Amino acid sequence: MAEGFQPDEVLEFWFPDNGHWTCAERHRDFWTWRMQGGADADICARFADLTLAAARGLLDHWAETPRGRLALLIVLDQFPRSLWRDTPKAFSQDLKSARLALEGLENGHYAALEHGWERQFYIIAISHCEGPDHLARMEMLKDLTKASIAALPPVLADFADTAMAQADRVHAIIARFGRHPHRNPILGRISTPEEEAYIASGDFPHVGAVKQA
Repeated sequence: MAEGFQPDEVLEFWFPDNGHWTCAERHRDFWTWRMQGGADADICARFADLTLAAARGLLDHWAETPRGRLALLIVLDQFPRSLWRDTPKAFSQDLKSARLALEGLENGHYAALEHGWERQFYIIAISHCEGPDHLARMEMLKDLTKASIAALPPVLADFADTAMAQADRVHAIIARFGRHPHRNPILGRISTPEEEAYIASGDFPHVGAVKQA
């Protein structure tokens, strides 16, 4: 049952202490496993009840601490994309996730995180959430990304470049369309001709393979 879970169980699953930060190839695998669906089976098997509980607000108290807030952010922003992949529910917690992340920026929880790859999931959650202030948030995230990757170990320098390129790319897409058009078919939204051409390309941020710059 979800009541038996603690934030550390989520964080130990999502951020394994396997030295991925010491090897560029292992760090690439860290991101690929999470971003390309490799974690789907484990999330569905181990964390389905937890994801539902978080969506219902039953784990909101986790946000009282920096580590708890990070765990809740992972459960709300990342786990639905595996549990409900290719359905509207995959995006159903985006607003709550973004608010959780923005609040963490204000109250010091983000700054309290030790590692850049942990902070990156704040950035991802804020960029995932569509809305009228999306472009302004993407502008803010450029500076956050620069600061976050500045502290990465030298061996991960290529990934620092990749993270910055990703931030620039998402910013350009939101500036162009005001939303993530690749969600349109899933959400039943009508696409503009320009969006249809973009969707046909199949080259979307948050979805493409993780590469070294």
